[in-house]
Amino acid sequence: MVFDAAMIALLAGMLPGQPAVRGDSSISLVVLVTVDQMRADYLARYAGQWSGGFARIYNGGTVFEHGQQDHGATETAPGHSTLLSGRYPAHTGVVLNSRGVQDPSSPVLGTADTVGASPRRFRGTTLYDWLLARDAGTRVLSVSRKDRAAIFPIGRARVPVYWLYNGTFNTSRYYADSLPAWVQAFNRRIDLNALTNISWNLLLPESSYAEPDSFGFENGGADFTFPHRPATVPGAVARRLNQLPWIDSLTLDFALQGVQALGLGRRGRPDLLSISLSTTDAVGHAFGPDSREIHDQLLRVDHWLGQFLDSLGRLLPNANTVLVLTADHGVTSLPEYTVTVRHRPAGRVSLAGVARGARAFGVESDGGLLFANLDSLRGHGVKIDSVSQALAAEALALPGVAQVYTPRSLAQAPAADAGAALWRHLLPADYGWLVSATTKPGYVWSSGGLDAEHSSANQDDIEVPIAFYGKSIAAQKIQRPVSTTDIAPTLAALLGITPTEPVDGHTLTEVFGRASAVVRER
Repeated sequence: MVFDAAMIALLAGMLPGQPAVRGDSSISLVVLVTVDQMRADYLARYAGQWSGGFARIYNGGTVFEHGQQDHGATETAPGHSTLLSGRYPAHTGVVLNSRGVQDPSSPVLGTADTVGASPRRFRGTTLYDWLLARDAGTRVLSVSRKDRAAIFPIGRARVPVYWLYNGTFNTSRYYADSLPAWVQAFNRRIDLNALTNISWNLLLPESSYAEPDSFGFENGGADFTFPHRPATVPGAVARRLNQLPWIDSLTLDFALQGVQALGLGRRGRPDLLSISLSTTDAVGHAFGPDSREIHDQLLRVDHWLGQFLDSLGRLLPNANTVLVLTADHGVTSLPEYTVTVRHRPAGRVSLAGVARGARAFGVESDGGLLFANLDSLRGHGVKIDSVSQALAAEALALPGVAQVYTPRSLAQAPAADAGAALWRHLLPADYGWLVSATTKPGYVWSSGGLDAEHSSANQDDIEVPIAFYGKSIAAQKIQRPVSTTDIAPTLAALLGITPTEPVDGHTLTEVFGRASAVVRER
């Protein structure tokens, strides 16, 4: 792909109302691979051992080594909502996992599920909608183990979106009334007994792992050394299913089957495939980002992703595919690890006690947020500012809390206030909240268990890899911080389309060999 001076000038000057860039007309498939809870430093940390998909992307693509999910409440739902929308959660409307895809009106097919799942809370458009505006025949597939990870990258479109539910891939009534034959056929081949009865052994010789395998605070203090054998206690099989490394292999196999069944990439015009691999999140929560388990898990993802790319290359010419690798959030080290091994202050903190003291006002807590039905409070004559200030003072007194904001103080905070910027990026103008808070380094929002956590918006929670890989994309490492909201406008420029609404992100023109430019920035 050759960009002449006139085209580069057009790219650098794109504003609302101007024509789109003349993109690469050879691209027939865009693949988004999201590794749930993959920290930005993992690619470089294990670079010498990559041999599969991560090796190709890290060594052969444009890699932004300090990508950021730069918003408060660094969780799966809001993180995935930024990836193909080009917008912060403040504009997608997806703020918390607990206020994410849950929708009783959209039960999972063939189940008595009373929770259900849909993108009804999602606001605005995504890359798929922008593609569809140019080409009504655009095809798409989104898959994951998690419902929210499959749903939010695509937005509100009623298209093929599937996630693993009770051991098989399924969807909800928001998307379909029945599963297509290819999904049913794939599900019949899944052998849950075989999956859950495999022992998890190290992929490489033990000498290849520098991490100790002896910390009793990992995995809640149980089964924290290799090999990890099949679970035998009641109910453990279902929990274990989510922590099995090979669930990511199953997800990639399902995605490949979907590419074939739906004919993605075969039309001569761009189609879209979104894959979110969720097991790294489960392993990371249980064992932490400094564990031998997360090391081995990532080596396996690298291997399986390489196999997937090989198989995809046999279906479609590699030259016609562009891939983006990223994550929905990172993760902070287990506080127990930070204190024991690094000898630094760390701990667990919760706003639940503050919320309990304000139950009379209907106040709830989730991570660093306290929220309530503000209209109801006003209707009962409650002075919102007074309640917010009182709760903020109580929250700030908790060990490990660094900053607190009320709606009034957040609005008045200077642009240079980094914590305030994170919450502004997260909270829609109409969201009913009372207090938002950040933690000190090493401290995490926690319900009291021994899990590693990532919702505190520590730097390790925020930083994620962002890498573009394709035939015309240079092999280079970029050190400047960039945002996951930059992914969608950059893909739009590659494809020669324009976002159909203003976005928060920028075009990462290093992907084209130039400095960054703004595309329809707010």
